Amino acid sequence: MFDLHEPETWVAIAFVIFVGLLIYLGVHKTLAKTLDARAERIKAELDEASRLKQEAVALVESYRRKKQEAEAEAEAIVANAKAEAERVEAEAKIRVEEFVARRTKMAETKIAQAEAQALGDVRAAAAEAAVSAAEKILGDTVKGQTAADLLAKGIEDVRAKLN
Repeated sequence: MFDLHEPETWVAIAFVIFVGLLIYLGVHKTLAKTLDARAERIKAELDEASRLKQEAVALVESYRRKKQEAEAEAEAIVANAKAEAERVEAEAKIRVEEFVARRTKMAETKIAQAEAQALGDVRAAAAEAAVSAAEKILGDTVKGQTAADLLAKGIEDVRAKLN
């Protein structure tokens, strides 16, 4: 079975001696420690990657929530701005209507004053014409003190009635 002239036998003996020497020197322990350390390092890296992934997911969710809040706030601002614009527009419309009403009232008042002034001027002119006509007629028909008395009384009556 073991023929010392066969190279395979010497390879097998060398292999057994080599493995025995490795075991004697504790290479298997060093190799196991190295592999265990590498496994621990890989496990730590995987744990770190998992933690970072969870943080990233939480951060993305936080940004989504903030984005939704910002959009809601922007919509509220736009709604408030529209409401404010409508309020300002309604207020401006009321002010314009009040301004037009005041201007119309002022114009009507000025027209009424102008009419009253014109009517007063016409009455005064009519009174002056009536006085002049009465003076002329009475001056031509009635003479003396009676004419002067009648003229003064007539002028006073006309002025009292016209004013």
